[in-house]
This record gives sequence, structure tokens and C-alpha cells, in this order.
Amino acid sequence: MKIRPASLEGILRIEPQVFTDDRGFFLESYHAQKCAEAGLCHTFVQDNHSSSSQGTLRGLHFQRQYPQGKLVRVVLGEVFDVAVDIRLGSPTFGQWYGEYLSAENYQQLFIPPGFAHGFLVTSDRAEFLYKCTEYYRPEDDYGLRWNDPSLAIDWPVTEPLLSAKDAALPCLTEIQDQLPCYTELQA
Repeated sequence: MKIRPASLEGILRIEPQVFTDDRGFFLESYHAQKCAEAGLCHTFVQDNHSSSSQGTLRGLHFQRQYPQGKLVRVVLGEVFDVAVDIRLGSPTFGQWYGEYLSAENYQQLFIPPGFAHGFLVTSDRAEFLYKCTEYYRPEDDYGLRWNDPSLAIDWPVTEPLLSAKDAALPCLTEIQDQLPCYTELQA
């Protein structure tokens, strides 16, 4: 398992060692000791699994009072996965990182607490798994508009399929008072 930092502080790219033969493949999708040695020392408390059709965009979601870190991967299909640094005071505030994750490339990302997260399904269908460092709390559920001009995310689609909730999300400048602080998350 190779664990390397991505271009935004805190995001980790995880490449598992894959063993293949005539029967199929085997990989370790998570190994607490190896992750801890690479600086990923979070405890995961909830696993989620979503299935979506092509063109579906889920996000950009975050929790303010109970920020979630997420270890994400795709087990069927492909997605364009995006994380946005929304930590007030962070040197990379408002910057985004995107990467294609698929069942074929086995890549994973760790997105730390304090980032908004979303993904776009680029294959016919995708199954997306993610481990969370904090429980989902509906009363603490926030989000950002997927096409916020201040973020300028280079999504590979212009008209995604959105939930009514995601279609009505605000831009970053409209929710500055609802964002987590960089210093709080570094403590």
C-alpha cells in the first residue's frame, strides 16, 4: 500500500497493492497500522455505500460542528471525485482537488475533516464506498453549489443530475459564517 500526499494539505492518495490471477484479485482496502505510519491516524466510525447512474453529481457536502474525514473508493464504475478546502484561515482555502477513481484503478483518497466533498459519476453506473471519521448528523448537514464560480471546479459535465437539495446549495461566499476554522481542526 502506497500512501502519498496530494496537492492540497491533508488529502492523501492511497494506492493499494493488488494481487491478480486467473480467479480475480485481492487487495487490502484499509490497514490501520500502515495508514497510521503514513499520518492517517483517524478512527473511522461509519461506512457508507452509494450507487448512482451516469451524470449524477453528489455534493459538495460537509458538516460544520462535526467535520467528517472520508476515506473514499469506487468498487464499480468510475467517478470524478472532488474535495474543496473550506477551512477558514487555511493557506489553501477555496482550492479544490479532483481525481478519477474507479474500480479499474483501485485508487483511494483520504479527505480530511474541513473539506467539502462531492463526486460525479462518469461511467454508466458507479458504486462508491466511504469510511467516515464522524457520524452523519442531519442537523449539521451543509453544502456548496457544485458550480460555484469562485471555486471554478473543472467538472467533466455541464448539466449533471442533482438532487433538489444539492441543486439549491449556496456558493462559498454566502456561507462564510458556517465554515470550520483551520486552527480548530489543527488542534
